Amino acid sequence: MGITEANKEVSVSQIGCGEEFQIRLSLTAEPDIVANPVDIVLILDRSGSMTGDALESLKEGAKTFIQIIDQSTDGSQDGQIGNGSRIGIVSFSDVATQDTQLITSVAVLNGAVDALTAGGNTNHADAFSKAVQLFDAASTNEKVMVMFTDGVTTTGGNAGPIAAAARAQGIIIYAIGLDGSGGVDINALNDWATDPDVDHVAVTPDDAELEELFGDLAQTISSPGATNIVITDTVSPCFRIVGVAAPDRGTAMLVDPITVQWQIAVLGASQTETAVLEFTLQNLGSCSGTVEVNEAISYDDADGNTVLFPSPEITIDCEPVVVEEECPEPVDVELTGCSDAVEVDAGELELSGTGSILELDVTLRHVCPNRRVALAVLLTEMDEVGEEHRRGLKTMVIPAHDEEGCRDVVVRCIKFILPEALDVSGENDGGCNLRNCRARLFAHYIDTDFACCGNLQV
Repeated sequence: MGITEANKEVSVSQIGCGEEFQIRLSLTAEPDIVANPVDIVLILDRSGSMTGDALESLKEGAKTFIQIIDQSTDGSQDGQIGNGSRIGIVSFSDVATQDTQLITSVAVLNGAVDALTAGGNTNHADAFSKAVQLFDAASTNEKVMVMFTDGVTTTGGNAGPIAAAARAQGIIIYAIGLDGSGGVDINALNDWATDPDVDHVAVTPDDAELEELFGDLAQTISSPGATNIVITDTVSPCFRIVGVAAPDRGTAMLVDPITVQWQIAVLGASQTETAVLEFTLQNLGSCSGTVEVNEAISYDDADGNTVLFPSPEITIDCEPVVVEEECPEPVDVELTGCSDAVEVDAGELELSGTGSILELDVTLRHVCPNRRVALAVLLTEMDEVGEEHRRGLKTMVIPAHDEEGCRDVVVRCIKFILPEALDVSGENDGGCNLRNCRARLFAHYIDTDFACCGNLQV
């Protein structure tokens, strides 16, 4: 089954300009055995060479195996193997016996293991035959045999053809060898087991390691939900990452101001598990309205899982500050009575000739609070051959704003007069010529945080 859920959440639905909020990434995985049940037959050697510590270690290993399968199939050690999986026990010496059928009761399985006693020869052929008989050919469950032995075959003939026939039926065979007093036949284990041998055969000279070998094999059969996970989350340029908390699983690192990478070695190994990563974003003041938090998010693992994270939205209350150039003072005019005309002195105004008034607006991006800005606008006009002619330079001081965080500042109504007498378009259309202009804008902070050795009083 692998990954069962992937989520990305925001801590709040709305923030102010420059404010912070938290992101919560979560990923849930469960063992493959939960969705794909398995029938497993443990084939356990109880021949005479297993007398003593070896048999006791085998029992502990087999019960550890049963315990892990119990946990991985339903997420708890509740005494019942869940979601359709089953385990059966076959033991052998001179002959093999079916100590249980394929069942789900952990207590009955453990009882069968505890009841084993050592004695007699080693009959691998009969062991494989009795194990094959436990499987139901009509079942859609995956079928697995785990052969444990500490010695070579001493009775019953060659087990190789029986193991080969089992593999041909789709049964997966694992082999665990204890290199005990009689010496285990490693070549025989490799012959019986499913290929490749490196994944299906394990041999130890120390019976104390049997519990670990059986435990590792149970983890392999249950199949972790995902391994070698790498999640790379890049947020929108409207934000920057200002803090990354330690995840509850794996490690996380900041790649750049808008990208965090999260790595998890294994998730959902023996039960359903959820991993969580939280990090903090700050709005940069460059966006307003409802925006997506994600720029991009990618997922990769060693198991080929395909994962899609949602793209949450957040509303940002970050309207730009507007500064308008002052308009000329108005001249009041009154019309009284039934006069057809009125004469008013509107003051003095230099007018060199007819022409046009060009009005510009400009947005200054990310202006921080309490900083004045010097703005200059250089205007030129293009003639018919592409040469530029200066038409004016206007400079002004943009007042500082005191809003939260850096904001866009809009400067409106920057006006230039273009007299007709300076028209270089080469056309003659009575003041309606197409004139091409270029505006170059320059802006710098006037105010800084600089202080001269702490002695300058402001």
